[in-house]
Amino acid sequence: MLERFLFVFSSVPDDLTPEEQKELDNIRRRKQELLDDIQRLKDEIAEVTCEIENLGSTEERKNMQRNKQVAMGRKKFNMDPKKGIHFLIENDLLKNTSEDIARFLYKGEGLNKTAIGDYLGERDDLNIQVLHAFVELHEFTDLNLVQALRQFLWSFRLPGEAQKIDRMMEAFAQRYLQCNPGVFQSTDTCYILSFAIIMLNTSLHNPNVKDKPAVERFISMNRGINGGGDLPEELLRNLYDSIKNEPFKNPEDDGNDLTHTFFNPDREGWLLKLGECEGMSLCSSRWSPGGDSE
Repeated sequence: MLERFLFVFSSVPDDLTPEEQKELDNIRRRKQELLDDIQRLKDEIAEVTCEIENLGSTEERKNMQRNKQVAMGRKKFNMDPKKGIHFLIENDLLKNTSEDIARFLYKGEGLNKTAIGDYLGERDDLNIQVLHAFVELHEFTDLNLVQALRQFLWSFRLPGEAQKIDRMMEAFAQRYLQCNPGVFQSTDTCYILSFAIIMLNTSLHNPNVKDKPAVERFISMNRGINGGGDLPEELLRNLYDSIKNEPFKNPEDDGNDLTHTFFNPDREGWLLKLGECEGMSLCSSRWSPGGDSE
């Protein structure tokens, strides 16, 4: 539209009056002003566009660098969990709080679940705080104990050391009762029954265990663990059937599975400290460990 307007006044007659010539000069001056304005706008647009492109490029480079550092941190974690966490904190990729570390482990992207289990089981104050924050991220409300254990034991690989297992299962039992108040008399009941379920999983599904326990035996071995009283038989039967029909699924990042938990002599040895425990049984009194074997 502007170009057509300017074209009309680009060719004029020679016999203009002084007033017409003056008007024409004004129009030409206005034309130049408009052209100058247009060029200035073009320059400003080009400058802003360049700034936006440079900004996007800078942000992209920052994101790429951050992603590389996170990937390096995950690799370091899988090789040495404590060094990996230190690297991530040092490079401002993780906050130095138990909650932030726990969320990182719970999300678990690119993390070896054996390494997660080893880190969560450590006895340092920070690790213990992370363990409890990690367990808090699990929602067990309205789940029976087997369902809750399936969820919990899928988020990491249960380590072999006795003290690590003890701390982790204690934290699990506390969280389960927090989500399901009144199901058991105490944390100890949930703790003991959880171990009994894991051992039942081994007894039923490890081919090396020849003496497969019947449901009656499982019920018998768990008498008196609910504050001195018995748990409902229907509850125990349901837990037994759930494990019999479907063993615990196992994180896939190494060759061991939960049918070997408590079947390895190094792991079974500490269970003898619980008392006269035979086969899959677990005594009703809580083991008070004498010291870390880590």
